[in-house]
Amino acid sequence: MTSFRSHGAPRLAFAGLLLLATNVSAHGHDMSAIEEGEHMSAEPIDSILWTHIILMTVTFGIIFPAGMVLGITRNRWHVPTQAFGTVLALVGYFLGHMHGGRVFAHNIHASFANSLMLMLAVQIVFGIYLKFHITKGFHGKIRKVAVYGHGIVGKVMPVVSWIQMLFGGITALGFCRGDHLGQCLAHFIMGSAFIGYGILLTIMMLVGQHWLRSTGRSQEFFDSAVIAAWGCVNTFTEHRWGGPWVANDIQHTTMGVIWWAAGLTGVWLSRKRDGSPKRNFVPGFVIALTGWAMSAHPQHIPLSSMVHTAFGYTLMAAGISRIIEVAFVLKDANTISADGDANSWQYIPPFLLYASGFLFMGATEEQMKLVSDAHITHVSYVLVIYSFAFLLFLLTNVLLHLYAVNAVPTVPPKDIEAPRRLPRINGHHRNTPSRQIRDAEEFELEGLMSDEDELKSPESPSTLGRNNESRVD
Repeated sequence: MTSFRSHGAPRLAFAGLLLLATNVSAHGHDMSAIEEGEHMSAEPIDSILWTHIILMTVTFGIIFPAGMVLGITRNRWHVPTQAFGTVLALVGYFLGHMHGGRVFAHNIHASFANSLMLMLAVQIVFGIYLKFHITKGFHGKIRKVAVYGHGIVGKVMPVVSWIQMLFGGITALGFCRGDHLGQCLAHFIMGSAFIGYGILLTIMMLVGQHWLRSTGRSQEFFDSAVIAAWGCVNTFTEHRWGGPWVANDIQHTTMGVIWWAAGLTGVWLSRKRDGSPKRNFVPGFVIALTGWAMSAHPQHIPLSSMVHTAFGYTLMAAGISRIIEVAFVLKDANTISADGDANSWQYIPPFLLYASGFLFMGATEEQMKLVSDAHITHVSYVLVIYSFAFLLFLLTNVLLHLYAVNAVPTVPPKDIEAPRRLPRINGHHRNTPSRQIRDAEEFELEGLMSDEDELKSPESPSTLGRNNESRVD
């Protein structure tokens, strides 16, 4: 059993987190600097607060997600990475309560920080307990709970961190108060949904094909089901039923109707007559149609109209490129690459969804007024938004690459015979699951292929093991 003394640093970090979580209100900021009717003072953001923003963004946006991936793959760098991130998080948390300059009224970012830091404290407790490797007696049952809890909280933390980062940006600018709250919710929820959809497509494209085959469903089945559910929500929430139809209520509601109608169609078309999974055009078509509708969305500020048009065109491009991918590039297959990687065209639809999400989140009334008053053109603004999309797309691909190279070793091609293992004491060879599957396939096809067919149809090389085989011994 690992010595308890060797875990002194994590224990101190956990104690510090508990102390901070119970003393959040001790800011010491002078609220009298905030003018009546405002939600923050007029002073600029000082260097300490900028340092807080940078540290927390790097820690919760890059270091902790990387540590999560290393933990999933059971890499030895998981603990050092998370420990380093915890130290930076503690420093950033202190700086967030020590800054001068701009003063903020009570806000969601400060309140939600408690939940995020509590999750971090729980992760540290689970991690320290699991590091002891106690499996005997009652601890055996506790360990199972700790393993599941550590995994679940670790996977939820990136989503919670994303929400907290959005809250931080909103608070720093004093946005989304009063009458603007509803529009902010719509833009940030829908924009985050597009980005999340793009991330899921990237995951499924690069490392999720084996899981998808195990479900017996096509990608479009899950996409269409979510589209239908989201359409039902939009149909009954975009208008206050019983009241007058105002502003864009009709357009928002009809978009909800087309989403659930098309989603149900996509679910039906996702299976062949024999029940096997089948790909279809519906999700891509719905995305393109939504983009067309949003490109003509009426706005009060000319700059806002131009940004919404760019958002609509980007979403249209995402939908059209998805249809081309399914119908013409993949020809209804899940992948065409022999080495487990994706075709270059397949990267286009997910990236455009990232860009669409950022554009929509950056198109609220308050943001558009701020950019317009600063005399920034829509071209410059859209280019900056696309830069953020590229950075998140890069981070996602780096994390997936980190997972792919650490998850399982590379499977040798089928047409290259691996050296046989030495016989065991009992005289039997130990066959790997992949070897047993190949032997079974060769046995089943042996009587169906002629010698000429065998010469003309060599076995195709296998993938890297992430998309075709779940584990290799």
